[in-house]
Amino acid sequence: MTKAVRVHEVGGPEVMRIEEVDLAPPGRGEVLVRNRAIGVNFIDTYFRSGAYAAPLLPFTPGNEAAGEVVELGKGVKDFKIGDRVAYQAALGAYAEARIVGADRLVKLPKSISYETAASMLLKGLTAQYLLRRTFKVKAGDTILVHAAAGGVGLILCQWAKALGAHVIGTVGGPEKAKLARKAGAKHVILYREEDFAARVKEITKGRLCDVVYDGVGKTTFPASLDCLRHFGLFVSFGAASGQIEAFNMGLLSAKGSLFATRPSLHTYSEKPKDLQKMARDLFKVVSSGAVAVSAHKTFPLSEVVAVHRALESRETTGATILIP
Repeated sequence: MTKAVRVHEVGGPEVMRIEEVDLAPPGRGEVLVRNRAIGVNFIDTYFRSGAYAAPLLPFTPGNEAAGEVVELGKGVKDFKIGDRVAYQAALGAYAEARIVGADRLVKLPKSISYETAASMLLKGLTAQYLLRRTFKVKAGDTILVHAAAGGVGLILCQWAKALGAHVIGTVGGPEKAKLARKAGAKHVILYREEDFAARVKEITKGRLCDVVYDGVGKTTFPASLDCLRHFGLFVSFGAASGQIEAFNMGLLSAKGSLFATRPSLHTYSEKPKDLQKMARDLFKVVSSGAVAVSAHKTFPLSEVVAVHRALESRETTGATILIP
């Protein structure tokens, strides 16, 4: 038996409750992990609310955590009992322990704590594919990061700066602006007070951006397209303000033969070898100090309802983790 957050019907944060659930032994290729720290991500609210359909009801939210291996299934060769690991996997992380496919696990270096790993794995792997694969950012590029003080945004700003890019960030208020600047955004735009597209044009002296990374969605589209140079890339990787509605593809032509993509971490990390490579890249920049990741706040698992309320009201900055 293990304690886990369960959702029996989709809805507001109040639909989550902690229950005792049976936990079968790990099967072939699986590992039992005792969670020490659990990552909280905006996508968790999508599944809980029904915006994204969970495979079945009831379900346990959460896609990432860090902990230790306590039992091995048959055929697992790359891990042993006691290994410190982290994972980004299917739903089920909001629990004291869970079964995870060994191909979804990554070993933690000594320099990475459980709390740091849970704070950054999903967000950091997202930043990795956005910066190194969806658009390979290089020195001299100009990038726009929406929600620059959010969990992914702060990592994007730091990592992009380390790569030599010029970073422009948008945030919702002065306190978040301080965080974005500290993370490496050379220019920060208060999107509630300013026309961010006009400010980007002013900041870049009309040259605009090579790429826009947008985890906000509905409220920043289509103005984000006005921030891109000809042949620039619009990357929509989240929808904190709601999904972008269908639009005429001719808009991309009219704005300068632009490219647009809606990538997902699932696709980029689907192959185990890609996941391991991405994780090594992430751990390297964190261990070097180029990217600093710290939990904004830590809460006991029992306070999960309050955590989701704060997340959806945009009261959080950086990363938030749950401790079982």
